[in-house]
Amino acid sequence: MSDATASRSADRLARIRDHVQEGMSRREFFRTLATGGYALGMAHFLGVEDFLAADDGEVPVVTALVRSDPDDPWSLEERTEYVPADWYAAVESAIELNDRLSRAAFTGYLGSAVVPEPYDDGGAAVSVGVSSDLGSIRDAVGNLSEGVSLNVREIVDVDAVEDDSDRYEPRMAESLTSSQIPAGIACETPSSLATLGPAMFDPETQQRYFVTAEHAFEEQDEVDGALLSLPISAEEPVDLGPVRHAYPVEDVAAIEPNGSLAPSMWIDAPEPVRVRGQLTRWGLADLIARDERLEKVGALTGHTTGRVQGFDAVTCFTDDFCRRGQIRWGGEMDLTDGDSGSASYYDDPDGNEEDVLVAGFNNARTWWPGQSYVWGVAAYRVTERYGYHF
Repeated sequence: MSDATASRSADRLARIRDHVQEGMSRREFFRTLATGGYALGMAHFLGVEDFLAADDGEVPVVTALVRSDPDDPWSLEERTEYVPADWYAAVESAIELNDRLSRAAFTGYLGSAVVPEPYDDGGAAVSVGVSSDLGSIRDAVGNLSEGVSLNVREIVDVDAVEDDSDRYEPRMAESLTSSQIPAGIACETPSSLATLGPAMFDPETQQRYFVTAEHAFEEQDEVDGALLSLPISAEEPVDLGPVRHAYPVEDVAAIEPNGSLAPSMWIDAPEPVRVRGQLTRWGLADLIARDERLEKVGALTGHTTGRVQGFDAVTCFTDDFCRRGQIRWGGEMDLTDGDSGSASYYDDPDGNEEDVLVAGFNNARTWWPGQSYVWGVAAYRVTERYGYHF
């Protein structure tokens, strides 16, 4: 972002803060933010006090939803951090540009992602993948790209994917020693193997679900009602329950427990970890700005880590529709068939040693030259669309 743009952002922030008064109504507060150009990125549950607590040149963002009581899935609280105003404004512009690109229906558009720069740089970029050389793309976006870098890459040969899952032995439950089934181990649909994710919660019904990738059921005539089972070493598989809700675009299947077994908030990592909550859109932006890494435990490739490469990503590689609200992280070797449904996560910096925050699900990986990452739907997207949380 240019010095002039950064200066305008800081001046605008100062003017907003000058006009904010204690006791201002919620509606008046957000109208003031909107007038200053900050409404899009301010999470709707931020209050006046959060905004006033920021230093000059900073704005508050909600980076995570975290349980105050680790054992109570309904005790979610927002975690607020303060970020530079110029960086915030640049990332907001990149989010808007990325959304408009994905809806403009450019011929050859395959996907894009928002990539915040480090805080000190105060900027952001949008990474765009195309199937042909679209030299006119910059002309098409016009002034929309002002202050945001566009990184356009041509992608070819996206039709064939190699299945290398036979190189690995599935991580299966050794035996049933508890009624709580941890994430990160193999689960089976009637036609394929996938990875069990951590417990997913519906606050409206207070139901907890087993969860895995919806595409693991793709050979079924009807996904709703299809059974998910738990393979056990040297024992017969155990039914976990039927699919109650299937979301093919987000690639998520929610399975209702049908017996004494229940989904767990623990992930079977080399050192087991407990899900304490989830990252928001701005939590992921913060990780990218600080060059942080995510982790995952898949039923085939096990535990891996990798840098976060982009958020709010759109992927149009594999279907006749585009998937939105995706995360890009790690590399193509971090995922193979059978790992789908695993959760990517990050150590909770303010929690106990074993606590982590879910970033999202892992559903696919790149298989073409020039790019290497895992993608899958972000937890914030699932929450925004359907209300579920971790």
